[in-house]
Amino acid sequence: MMELPEAITIARQMNDAVFGKRVRRVLPPSKAHKFCWYAGDPAEYDAAVSGSTIRSAEGFGIFAELAFDNGKRLCFNDGVNARLVNRADAPKNYQLLIEFDDGTALVFTVAMYGGIILHDGTYDNEYYLKSRTAISPFSDRFEPYYRKLTAGSKPTLSAKAFLATEQRFPGIGNGVLQDILFTAGIHPKRKIGTFSEAERDNLLSCIVSVLHDMTARGGRDTEKDLFGRPGGYRVKLSKNTLASGCPRCGGRLVKEAYLGGAVYYCPSCQPLSKEEI
Repeated sequence: MMELPEAITIARQMNDAVFGKRVRRVLPPSKAHKFCWYAGDPAEYDAAVSGSTIRSAEGFGIFAELAFDNGKRLCFNDGVNARLVNRADAPKNYQLLIEFDDGTALVFTVAMYGGIILHDGTYDNEYYLKSRTAISPFSDRFEPYYRKLTAGSKPTLSAKAFLATEQRFPGIGNGVLQDILFTAGIHPKRKIGTFSEAERDNLLSCIVSVLHDMTARGGRDTEKDLFGRPGGYRVKLSKNTLASGCPRCGGRLVKEAYLGGAVYYCPSCQPLSKEEI
């Protein structure tokens, strides 16, 4: 699933690869998807942007967004795969296809769920608005924002819940948080009220450094970029590394279901006291 490093990476790649391209036509879904959402009828997207050119792309939170020179915008979120291909190589099944004059195409597909939304800058969606207005972990304003949230959150809130629920930090989801918490040495179930000041400082540092590393390397190797290539950041904790053991101590890694998704951790490097179980 696309999280902040992938959203930024895909937007950067679109700025490099599709900036200035002219839209020849937009094709609606070749295969209906029950859990793919649009703004109105996707069959009307062609009339809205055909003949326009790509002005820019931007990644924020769990969204990447294209801007057209006629004022329209196309955003897609964390459940949508976007690929730039030669038109002749486009897959048979897709949820939207933007064909350009030069024979290339942007193809959007959805595996589980996702939204492909064409709008004019007034898209009124909670997740979109929170992602767009979020304070980036790479901003100078992030540290005071983080400290305000840690001070104001319930002490019983777990580390995972703090980072990845209620859109406190759009773009930090169940994927990237695994390596953030591992790097910080914090168990996903650890209550933030038990953190020392030094641990709060360390978690802040790890959020910024891990996300920076993931983004600089073109996203995680568990996800694909605009050209279908895995990201260059090697994920430390995921289903792909579970059998390999802890990259720090060599011990056994644990996988558990927690708060609507799987968490991975090393019991030795990310300890949890009996009182917190």
